[in-house]
Amino acid sequence: MPSPHRHRPLRALVSAACAAALGVGLLAGAGTSTAAPAAPAQEAAAGSKVIGYFTEWGTYDRAYYVKNIETSGSADKLTHINYAFGNVTGGKCAMGDNYAATERAYTDAESVDGVADTWDQPLRGTFHQLRELKRKYPGLKVLWSFGGWTWSGGFGEAVKDPAAFAQSCYDLVENSKWADVFDGIDIDWEYPNACGATCDTSGRESFTDLMSALRAKFGSGNPATAAITADATDGGRIDAADYAGAAGYVDWYNPMTYDFFGAWDAAGPTAPHSPLTAYDGIPKADTHTAATIAKLKGLGVPASKLLLGIGFYGRGWTGVTQSEPGGTATGPATGTYEPGIDDYKALKEKCPATGTVGGTAHAKCVNGWWSYDTPATVASKMEYKEQQGFAGTFFWELSGDTANGELIGAIR
Repeated sequence: MPSPHRHRPLRALVSAACAAALGVGLLAGAGTSTAAPAAPAQEAAAGSKVIGYFTEWGTYDRAYYVKNIETSGSADKLTHINYAFGNVTGGKCAMGDNYAATERAYTDAESVDGVADTWDQPLRGTFHQLRELKRKYPGLKVLWSFGGWTWSGGFGEAVKDPAAFAQSCYDLVENSKWADVFDGIDIDWEYPNACGATCDTSGRESFTDLMSALRAKFGSGNPATAAITADATDGGRIDAADYAGAAGYVDWYNPMTYDFFGAWDAAGPTAPHSPLTAYDGIPKADTHTAATIAKLKGLGVPASKLLLGIGFYGRGWTGVTQSEPGGTATGPATGTYEPGIDDYKALKEKCPATGTVGGTAHAKCVNGWWSYDTPATVASKMEYKEQQGFAGTFFWELSGDTANGELIGAIR
């Protein structure tokens, strides 16, 4: 049966208490796309990676299945899928939700190949569906992501013996029942030597030690990647760990350039959660994508190992009277699944964008105020990505897009 324990996504917020302890800031799009990719993603040139996170728990209340990746047109545009999340516990990589991953029986209507699962099938669940998707798109790669907001507390134990942790991850990812499903590993540690849902004190070198051990175990032929903080503030989370040193062991980084602002500051001021650049009146300096990238590149992380992060969702407040950012609020706006956050596919209908600021969109409707990326703002961010020479783009997460894949279409 499904676990009642539901993750917050990897992009979730630092608690106020942890933020105060470390002196860091809080972190964690209108239009339609008509452009079609010039070639399948699997034939894309270097620098054109498109990586989407698929959430294990999204198969429950969201009813978003692997099949939807194909029917939305996303499968033909993706180069990689990051499967979120595996657990980190007892110093080891572990299954997240075994029922969702390997046991749930899919009907013929729900299945990628149109064939219902049988009771005696060796592997069912999302893993089998991913296998079927890869058979249709043989160039598509799948990485198993471990950690995330809820399960990052286990990394502190893992780094006490990085080699043993890496071995456990390899044994799980390469399990003979699903070894053909996964092509590598993605680490979502929120955050090394800093605070997320819990505070880590493992030291500045711990992240480098972890990624070095994973690279040694997985070898050069299997991607080992990491989602990392976007906190570029002085003394913030980027400064807390040696991301430049660890860059030598990763294939690429996914800097989480979203959740810069949100309704955890219940009274506002309202601000876009994923600004590309600073703008007049931004509530806090160095809390935008360009600052994150400048900080990482300044430390020596090469652009060729960075992907641009896009959120397929928005964040919003209620009790807001002004259309422009900087307004006061009374709390988080109503979301489909939780307060203060909603998918792009919902926001484009219930609160269409009314303006742009800092390279992203904002919207005012009734007494609500939202910010999110649209196909138009995603397209402008792609221009920035090309100018910077990044390895590509990643996004959180697939189920937030429309049924016909408007946002991923703008990426491609």
